[in-house]
Amino acid sequence: MSSVKPSFTYSTGEQLPVEVLVFRVAPEHVDEFIAVDHEVWTLGEALLPGFDRIPFRSKEVWTDDSKPGEITLTFVWESLDDWKRVGEPSIQAALQAEFDRRFPHHVELVAAPHEESNHGIHLVSRFQRVD
Repeated sequence: MSSVKPSFTYSTGEQLPVEVLVFRVAPEHVDEFIAVDHEVWTLGEALLPGFDRIPFRSKEVWTDDSKPGEITLTFVWESLDDWKRVGEPSIQAALQAEFDRRFPHHVELVAAPHEESNHGIHLVSRFQRVD
């Protein structure tokens, strides 16, 4: 038995908007999708001019071994205002055009639960290990 106490943080009282997108691509293109998504969307939205900081707290990419080709993206945004600012149509159109140019394969948007809930999904507490 280890005598080292685990280190962790626990925070509550947050009300951070969460965006969830579920995509489907051919299983053989998953790794390419993830790489291009990071280079175009993640870095594109993170490094937008006019922001004094990255407008989201985190972005995670999940896959499900039982559903080959399905990719779930989750963003925790700093605020709904930041999210909406990044969602400006001209910004999104430019990023989508770059993504389409670099990822020529079929992509299907399977679900966007945040839209179904009218942006009602929020991070309200968090427990995480500190390494």
